[in-house]
Amino acid sequence: MRCKYLIVTTVAISCLLVLAIGCQEQAKVTGKPQEKPKAPELVVGPPKVTKTPEPCEPAPKIMFEKVVHDFGEVAPGVKGSCEFRFTNAGEGVLKIINVQECCGCSSRLSKKEYKAGESGTLVVECTWPPRPAVIRRQVYVDSNDKTNPKFRLTIGAKIVQKVTYEPERLNLLLRADANCPAITLTSTDGKPFSIKQFKSTGNSITADIDTSVEATKFVLQPKVDAEKLRKGLNGVIEIELTHPDCSTITIPFNTLAVFEVNPPMIILFNAEPQKPIQRDVWVLNNYGEDFEIESTSSQNNIIKVSSQQKVRNGYQLKLEITPPAAATNQRLFTDTFSVNIKGGEKLIVTCRGFYPTKPAGSSSK
Repeated sequence: MRCKYLIVTTVAISCLLVLAIGCQEQAKVTGKPQEKPKAPELVVGPPKVTKTPEPCEPAPKIMFEKVVHDFGEVAPGVKGSCEFRFTNAGEGVLKIINVQECCGCSSRLSKKEYKAGESGTLVVECTWPPRPAVIRRQVYVDSNDKTNPKFRLTIGAKIVQKVTYEPERLNLLLRADANCPAITLTSTDGKPFSIKQFKSTGNSITADIDTSVEATKFVLQPKVDAEKLRKGLNGVIEIELTHPDCSTITIPFNTLAVFEVNPPMIILFNAEPQKPIQRDVWVLNNYGEDFEIESTSSQNNIIKVSSQQKVRNGYQLKLEITPPAAATNQRLFTDTFSVNIKGGEKLIVTCRGFYPTKPAGSSSK
């Protein structure tokens, strides 16, 4: 029995010794002193300078109350005015550098610099074309606003003819039996009007009117003075009205000439002095009538007719053009060739000739 107690005691003492040794080893590990950090190396030199950021300059900002103005329906040929109000919503001074206007528009500003929070007004005036159309025009405002340096504004309108007219163009003839077509004027909005005046280019076309009559529709029968019309084959008819939204009707007219010369102009390149050049010219009657060429002439005696041949509705002329002797540094010569028709009418052909350019350093012999 005593022997058993000795064995138990021995085992217990051994366990205590093992635990004591383990604790000592653990104490050695955990109690190990830490290494001291190395001191930073000393850098010899000028101290590092840190730049202080510059303060931001206050920026302007242009803000418009509206960017589109629609006039709606407007009459042809009249003027319209609109306003675009804006505010400098930034903190810096707003500077209007330029206002780029499109064709038919003009603008005005009271000033070009605006403080923070200050407002201004851009006034734009437009002149509408004389024909019905849908118009869109742009105006650009250039400023020192970096976020929107070119601000676009849009202006719109629908051109409506309050008084329509037919025909829109007159094509006339110089025949004795030719009549001018009737002109019909009609109010599209039902408002009556009267005709104040009827006039034409050269007073070649007239019409009987009664300025005291008011109506929503008129049919005019124009009268043509053939002699006056010969002096001005093309022009316009202007009819002045009392309609509140249509003051004038403009109708262009064209007249077919009796005679035609083709081509009406001759241009010569690289012409050589005293060396003849051949060209053809046709003289025609647009009404298919027979006629005679009474004579021809050359203003500077450069052009002469080498042959004349009868063709359908006219004549074919073969011209011989002889460039004159060129003076020093002369590059151009001109002449006027006239064709006189029997009965008094004269046709003109202009001639322009160019000598070749001389190489640099060359001299005329």
